[in-house]
Formats: sequence, C-alpha cells, structure tokens
Amino acid sequence: MSITDAAGHDIAAGDAAGREPARCSSPRLRPGRASRNANDAIAANSTPGQFVTGQLLRIDLNTAAASIISAGHPFPLRLRAGRVEEVTLDIDLPFGIGSGRPFRVQRFPVAPGDRIIFVTDGMLERNAAQLDVAQVLEGSRDLHPREVVPALGAAVMHATGGNLRDDATVVCLDWYGGHPRPRPSTGGASQQLASS
Repeated sequence: MSITDAAGHDIAAGDAAGREPARCSSPRLRPGRASRNANDAIAANSTPGQFVTGQLLRIDLNTAAASIISAGHPFPLRLRAGRVEEVTLDIDLPFGIGSGRPFRVQRFPVAPGDRIIFVTDGMLERNAAQLDVAQVLEGSRDLHPREVVPALGAAVMHATGGNLRDDATVVCLDWYGGHPRPRPSTGGASQQLASS
C-alpha cells in the first residue's frame, strides 16, 4: 500500500502524485525497486522543483514481515493496546529529486491487533494542528477501519472550521495477522475481513 502527497496544488502536482502509485502498484515489485521506478518517472516527467512525498509499505502475508520506504513523508501512527505512537523511520528525500537514487528499505514493526494510520501533512499542519490526532485515533479503536477515515476527516474539518488550508489524506490499515477474524462495525453488523 502507499500514500503520496505532491508539492503544490496545481495540475502538475496532481499529475506527479498520480504517477507515483502507478509505478508502485505491481505486486511483483519489491519496495526498493518500486520506489526507484516511481522516483525516476517523476524526475523525468515533472517540472523542475516538483516532488512527491510518500510511503510505500509491503507486508508479506506468509511471514507477516513488513517493510517500508519513507520518502520525506510524516511518520505513520500506530494504535497498539489502546495507545497511539509515531512509528519513527529514517527519512529519504522525496520522490522526483534526482533520478537513479536508491531508497532505504526499513523493517516496519507490525503485530496482530495493530491499527496503522498514514496521513499527509495536511492532517497535521497549519490550522489542522489544533486537532489532537492521537486522541481521535484512540477514540476510534472500536470503529471498523472503513469508519476511521471519515471519522478522522470529520474531526479535522471540525477543528479547522471547514477551512482546511492543505489537502488532507488518511489511510487506515488494521493488521490482524494469521487467519481472517470477524470484526464488528458500529452499525452492529459483523464482517469477515482478510488478514489486512
């Protein structure tokens, strides 16, 4: 899975952000190769100074080993045992700053029951900084992952009075490990989920 955020708010930024996930989407590519492909595509096809921050996470479903590339992006957040903490990573330069660059593949610690939240800087900066993201995520522990994203989005819109000054993106991953297990939604229905 990946999350990206292009510098700027124009068509060039949208084009650059769209190029990165397409280069990372092949399940046959390891994170290092996928990141180099994305970086080179953005560097070759973007206007000077254009770049994209992002993270690319891969979890091997057979071994439950996780690895991540972090390219100039905010740290992921992990909800574990009712507490939210940042997952600190070594940060590489964003995608698109020079072609042919390698990216560090880092181990990403996951355990069954973890909820991993990826956000763009629009969730954390400027007037959105008034929001206590950790508190909202701790309060979301009983929500289905599909419900976490709109709940966090609504909380940031409330905190900014509807005047969000930057794009804000959230990706939520619940990692169960092992065999699929039922997880209740707030609607009262129970759904069978895949391992991730």
